[in-house]
Amino acid sequence: MYSDRINSLPPYLFAAIDEGKKEAVRKGVDVIDIGVGDPDHPTPSHIVESLCEAARDASTHTYPSYTGLVTFREAASTWYSEHFGVNVEPLTEVLTLIGSKEGIAHAPLSFLNAGDIALVPDPAYPVYKVGTIFAGGTPYMMPLSKENGFLPDLQAIPKNIAKKARIMFLNYPNNPTSATADKSFYKEVVEFAAENHIIVLSDNAYSEITFDGYHAPSFLNVDGAIEVGIEFHSLSKTYNMTGWRIGFAVGNRDVLDGIGRIKTNIDSGAFEAVQRAGITAMSGSQDCIGNMRKIYMNRRDALVKGLHNIGIAVEPPKATFYIWAAVPEGYSSIEFSTLLLNEAGIVATPGVGFGECGEGYIRFALTQPVERIEEASKRMKQLKLD
Repeated sequence: MYSDRINSLPPYLFAAIDEGKKEAVRKGVDVIDIGVGDPDHPTPSHIVESLCEAARDASTHTYPSYTGLVTFREAASTWYSEHFGVNVEPLTEVLTLIGSKEGIAHAPLSFLNAGDIALVPDPAYPVYKVGTIFAGGTPYMMPLSKENGFLPDLQAIPKNIAKKARIMFLNYPNNPTSATADKSFYKEVVEFAAENHIIVLSDNAYSEITFDGYHAPSFLNVDGAIEVGIEFHSLSKTYNMTGWRIGFAVGNRDVLDGIGRIKTNIDSGAFEAVQRAGITAMSGSQDCIGNMRKIYMNRRDALVKGLHNIGIAVEPPKATFYIWAAVPEGYSSIEFSTLLLNEAGIVATPGVGFGECGEGYIRFALTQPVERIEEASKRMKQLKLD
């Protein structure tokens, strides 16, 4: 019944996790969901008001521009300059997206022919691999190991693979590992990409969720980066706008043009009222970002303390709202996540759901109040894992 494309997809583990959660709720279990990466706080009110005003303007009810409002792209350009010191030309080096996931999924369609190689991190956000498969490409998995700071070892990629690769996905601050990358790593990436004629697709969705004075750089901060790639950004995590579906990509104009050509044939652009709200988010007060960081930092500290109390050693991450922790000895990642759900009513995500190299780990999301995280810690302590 289904196409080979659909049949070639790996099993979607997250659907099974969701079913397990629903079953627990049906049984009356007080479930604490720290598995989903969806902010639990509402979008700031000034952004909501901006949408309401724009939605009442009938001029926003028609088809939008495929590439996005000029004013939205100008706001994104200014935002990148203010947050990263990166200057991009709004009309040619910024592309509006219906959420960064949409652009990430469409990018392989623009640059891969059947059998072409995409360099994909493992573990990683599943869309990198799935987008490659949908485009008929072949994913070559780059292991992210603790020993290497969860950064890919570019020198370990066989030369014949590097020469055949067309695109490379990167994601720092990283989902799921919460690892960060510095400019020296990005410099290595630029040199590697230039030598092998690879397009770099950097996913920087978590750049603003940082702690302890850390500031995440942009891939485009490095000399030569704009010659070899682009960076995706989303308003989803920065401004608690996951359901709004608005984001953008910046960087190399030819790469953006390729993605734009796919978009003109597949979608009809982002709703202009949402784009206007996005302008308000990027150009208005940024106090909401600072408030968000404080909330996640308190949750991070509470969960790290709770994990230490049950014998799971983790370092407080410098960025993202995830804790990536090794599962207790004797458990697989699925076995441990199943134990947490069935015996403690806690939803967490097994690392293997992000790739084979995620085995042995579990991801916790800081998307519950401190009180619920502390309750989850108490329940885990009662399991007597230590």
